[in-house]
Amino acid sequence: MTLDDRLLEILACPSDKGPLLYFADEESLYNPRTRMRYRVDDGIPVMLIEEAASVDDTEHQRLMAKVEADGIEPTFKPGDDSRAAGDGAG
Repeated sequence: MTLDDRLLEILACPSDKGPLLYFADEESLYNPRTRMRYRVDDGIPVMLIEEAASVDDTEHQRLMAKVEADGIEPTFKPGDDSRAAGDGAG
């Protein structure tokens, strides 16, 4: 089960509030800055720091190679205020 695109646009790491990388085929979200991986259970992201898994150097390199090979984009671009503002209609 994949995450809804609208949800992905607003998901941020609970630790550093930065963007995440979504690996749909591995049902996980990854923060390369903190090297923490958050699982996705039945389409629901488990965004609790105490539930996150630390990633070692080898796994980090594998994930970053996958990002490059698969063209995985962050959930949002830092400084992009439009993600919280919605579509601007109102």
